[in-house]
Amino acid sequence: MSDRSEPHGSHRDSGSPSPRPASPPARADTRDRSPSPLRATDSGPSRRRSPPRPFRGNGPGRRRTPPPQPTDEEKQAAAKAEYNRLLDARSGGVYVPPARLRALQAQVQDKTSKEYQRMAWEALKKSINGMVNKATAGNMRQIINELFGENLIRGRGLLVQSLVKAQYASLPFTPVYACIAACINSKLPAVGELLLRRLLLRFRKGFRRNDKTVCRSATTFIAHLVNTQVADEMIAAQMLMLLLHNPTDDSVEIAVNLTREVGNYMETMNPTILVVVFDRFHHILNEADIDKRTQYAIEVLFQNRKDQFKDHPAIRDDLDLIEEEDQIKHFLELNGKFEDEATLNIFRYDEHWEDNEKEYAKLRREILNESDSEDGSGDSGSDSGSDSGSDDDSSSDEEDAEQKAIDIKDRTNADLVSLRRTIYLTIQSSMNADEAVHKLLAVDLPEDRETELPSMVVECCSQEKTYSKFFGLIGERLAKLNRRWTTMFEEAFTKYYETIHRYETNKLRNIACFFGHLLASDAIGWYVLSAIHLNEEETTSASRIFIKILFQEMSEALGMPKLSARFRGDNAQNLGSSLDGLFPVDDARHLRFSINYFTSIGMGVLTEEMRERLQNLPKPALPAPPAAGSDRSRSRSRSYSRSYHSRSPSPNAPPAAVKKGKQPAAAALTQRRGGRSVSRSLSRSVSRSPSRSPVRGARGNRRRSPSVSRSPSRSPAPTKRVSTDAAGPSGTRRRRRSGSVSSAGSGAPPKKHPRSDKYRA
Repeated sequence: MSDRSEPHGSHRDSGSPSPRPASPPARADTRDRSPSPLRATDSGPSRRRSPPRPFRGNGPGRRRTPPPQPTDEEKQAAAKAEYNRLLDARSGGVYVPPARLRALQAQVQDKTSKEYQRMAWEALKKSINGMVNKATAGNMRQIINELFGENLIRGRGLLVQSLVKAQYASLPFTPVYACIAACINSKLPAVGELLLRRLLLRFRKGFRRNDKTVCRSATTFIAHLVNTQVADEMIAAQMLMLLLHNPTDDSVEIAVNLTREVGNYMETMNPTILVVVFDRFHHILNEADIDKRTQYAIEVLFQNRKDQFKDHPAIRDDLDLIEEEDQIKHFLELNGKFEDEATLNIFRYDEHWEDNEKEYAKLRREILNESDSEDGSGDSGSDSGSDSGSDDDSSSDEEDAEQKAIDIKDRTNADLVSLRRTIYLTIQSSMNADEAVHKLLAVDLPEDRETELPSMVVECCSQEKTYSKFFGLIGERLAKLNRRWTTMFEEAFTKYYETIHRYETNKLRNIACFFGHLLASDAIGWYVLSAIHLNEEETTSASRIFIKILFQEMSEALGMPKLSARFRGDNAQNLGSSLDGLFPVDDARHLRFSINYFTSIGMGVLTEEMRERLQNLPKPALPAPPAAGSDRSRSRSRSYSRSYHSRSPSPNAPPAAVKKGKQPAAAALTQRRGGRSVSRSLSRSVSRSPSRSPVRGARGNRRRSPSVSRSPSRSPAPTKRVSTDAAGPSGTRRRRRSGSVSSAGSGAPPKKHPRSDKYRA
């Protein structure tokens, strides 16, 4: 073609020999230059687009500038955005190639970012699911080590979810999954407790919905957890009682399956529960209206019990991987309130991701090192030809690790807490005292922790609302079994009596009843009463309440005659001075306190000897009397009489009136009227307190007490004759006073003074 159409209406002559002028600099045009069929149809056949011209210029203006390279932050942001987009698409059902996800995961390296933690969470979930699904009895040890390699603290919800789903899908593999749970529970008890909680909630939900499949899978898993001692056998007993309370065909069938799985374990550990359950089965078989198929299942169960469940062992030999001392048992009430913690199955952003990963890495090294040393203990002699230097280094490292472990154990007391928990659960899971003692003796007690057993028995007893004789029988059995336990309970009596003021009244009552039972049954020696000093100074209100309840418990167990006989005669002589603090001997004050105390609590019979002893005690000597004439004398009596001058009576006066003493006693002076003379006599006796010996006081020192007695004289006063001696220099008459000292309270009349010769005329 000679003529070519150019865009924008530009034409050039192809046949002109003139050289082509230099083209202008290329424009930065990013439009698509490829031919478009739409444009061809629009322009018609005459406006066809010519192919692009080849680049012929070599100048610098014809080169394209390279695009700017993204930074690392931009690459990370782009990878995160693409990863989130693909995850959202996959959650919506879009298929995402795994290779593309792995490529994006390799680009995200920021561990503090949410995208990186989400990728790690997905990897953890996939890893746990894969290991649980491929677990068998043959590769159990390898699977356990691989599981501990993952962060099971962060992924405990994922592990429990995988175990429950896998067990629900394949019931014959339940012993395998129970073994995994037992191994993880021995190092991480939170995992075992979470699994048990979710299974109980799953069983309760299935029971309410009448879902036989869910109930059967949950009860089977719980039964194998009981066999591996992850769950307490009382949980299985509660489930059996619930299933057999209102028997139906489905509930009885589930109960038969549960009993078959835990029967071998129950026969060994708690046969009482099995007896109760089979009695219920026997009642259902005879009286309940159930299907023949269910009746046949019950009969087969009775035959299995007769064969001692030999076809259904508690734990298979190839799955018995946990030592008895490493097992941690959990107990939960079937109707208790607890949550399944479903949020543990969902990803959550962790601000302290790296710190938590480092902490679990330390824990993982400790766990795997322990397991490696246990599994490969027989390989210790394979390196006998190694250098002595390496042996010394390894031994020093082992010693350092052991010393570090000891230090950690001393600071946290984890072993003590675990031991006390084991003792508590053992006691609470026992049906009677004999079974509890049998289980407690099977507990592995360290030599320095043996005193924890009596202490836990007393503490468990104190926690009850009311005193239960069950704990007293446990203490009695243990104390009578071995002298070692007797000594420990006697030391516990002294310890709890000294610290009894720290306990509440209810706990104090239970502790007193417990030791009262031990004393009444002669499980501990009565010389432990030497710790009690019954007096006002060495007792408190709490200790007095303790002694009261202690003696009341012994009185109820022995009876008052036997109890009083224990503190008399040969028995008291055998105890020696152990009862001196309880029943004082010499101190009268303490004797009175003890007598009053036992009388107030209704045990006055015990105080008869003390009363006799108190009467026979010598009386204390009286203090020396004060000196005569002392102003501080507290016992003083004075009796004196006053007689005033009088004249002889007139002959007209009646003598009877004089003899009868009808004169008024309050007259102060003698009055002479009409030739008559009235004689008046005043007698007063003043005393303060009784006095054993008369004390003669001075005349000028008179002290009168408020009690004054006055009595008129019955005989007429003698007549006085005024003499020259009676008159003073001033011509006044002096009063004749006579004073006498007598003991107060004698009641004798005042002493009469003899008259002188001059008054006899």
